[in-house]
Amino acid sequence: MCFTGTLTERHGDRVERIPVPSRLADWFIANGLDVVACSEADLDRARELREAVHVCGTAAARGEPLPPEAREVINMASINGSASALLTTEGGLGWQLGPGGPVAGALGVVALSAIGIISGARDGRLALCASPTCRAAFFDTSRSRTRKWCDMNTCGNREKKARFLANRRSAGGSSRDT
Repeated sequence: MCFTGTLTERHGDRVERIPVPSRLADWFIANGLDVVACSEADLDRARELREAVHVCGTAAARGEPLPPEAREVINMASINGSASALLTTEGGLGWQLGPGGPVAGALGVVALSAIGIISGARDGRLALCASPTCRAAFFDTSRSRTRKWCDMNTCGNREKKARFLANRRSAGGSSRDT
């Protein structure tokens, strides 16, 4: 579900984290997928998949039926992506992207991961970020499965700071933001 985080603040001032093809390639590399270059068409397909994962993840977190169009985008990315899971020398998971092209393979890996999460095949809880400007679907693997925010460093800190300042103001403290 971390791929859906490449667009943040969906219900506020949207922040696109993959604005150009090179940033998509950077995201793939940072996530262990050997893609060195992407085209505008690749970026369009990646964004379409990202939004389909977000729509299906949100529906699943709410206990609603998955929208057929979004489900089809995810399934097609999985079908069209040719990647093989590999065991790394450290005992971790790696990927070999197949002959269908590195971007198609990488998007297939993203789709496969989303399918595992949305279907409930992976251990964790699908939830929606408690931030009213975000509402991103995220996968909670914390021990208690009670995480409220997609990311503590952004949404969590912002919400806690807002609550702290509101409490301070209502208690008669300074309203100055320090």
